[in-house]
Amino acid sequence: MRRWLFGLSCLAAAALWQPALPRAQTTGAPPEEVDVALVLAVDVSYSMDLDELALQRNGYIEAFRSKQLHDAINNGALGKIAVTYFEWAGGQFQHVVRPWKVIDGAASAIAFAEELGEAPTRRGRRTSISGAIDLGVQLLEQSNVTAMRRVIDISGDGANNDGRPVTAARDEAGAKGIAINGLPVMLKQAGYFDIDNLDAYYTACVITGLGAFVIPIREKSQFVEATKTKLLREIAEAPADATFHRAQANNPAACLAGEQQWRDRMGN
Repeated sequence: MRRWLFGLSCLAAAALWQPALPRAQTTGAPPEEVDVALVLAVDVSYSMDLDELALQRNGYIEAFRSKQLHDAINNGALGKIAVTYFEWAGGQFQHVVRPWKVIDGAASAIAFAEELGEAPTRRGRRTSISGAIDLGVQLLEQSNVTAMRRVIDISGDGANNDGRPVTAARDEAGAKGIAINGLPVMLKQAGYFDIDNLDAYYTACVITGLGAFVIPIREKSQFVEATKTKLLREIAEAPADATFHRAQANNPAACLAGEQQWRDRMGN
């Protein structure tokens, strides 16, 4: 963890990062079949302090090292998943840290964890969950795998305040059969650009799909276990009684809370 914390601190002042998409595979090889194609979309906006960014990345690293995760992958119908990991902040700040990788057991899962551990973390302004969802959809369409399920996994500590409305992005993804789950980070009390009850916001405005869920993180000690629990649920086949989830806020304006707060604070 120390190796990449050094890279994190060195790049902490970065202000913008343009989307960096891996090129679609053009080898002509047929798409590989996997149980799930999983996009991990991780918030690196300035509202996340350096300690939280380190804990967040380490949560994914430790999850992919765990035997429980290896067993969950092996127990799938095909015994393999495809995963990609990118970091995001505002609508023009998105960076693919690890392009698509097929994981078919402990060795490839641990290798994925090591690659995350070696990569630096960048930071950016604003919060565009809608932009993260849109990039997640684009990456799924470029994955060159045939997946029984397609999932976008959003982790972050704030409401959408940049780009198009989050519900528009969510609904377009849902219409394509893509599920979206949420990992809201709720370590601080609502402040200057934060909202209360972020887990309720994620439930009403972000997640969608068969068996979609939200797992909030309220203590630093929960990062690893919550991240592992989330990944296990996403990798495991949806239970027979799972229902399609697309909750709507009682007040539609609640899904524009982040945008309204930004206008109020910035005076425009």
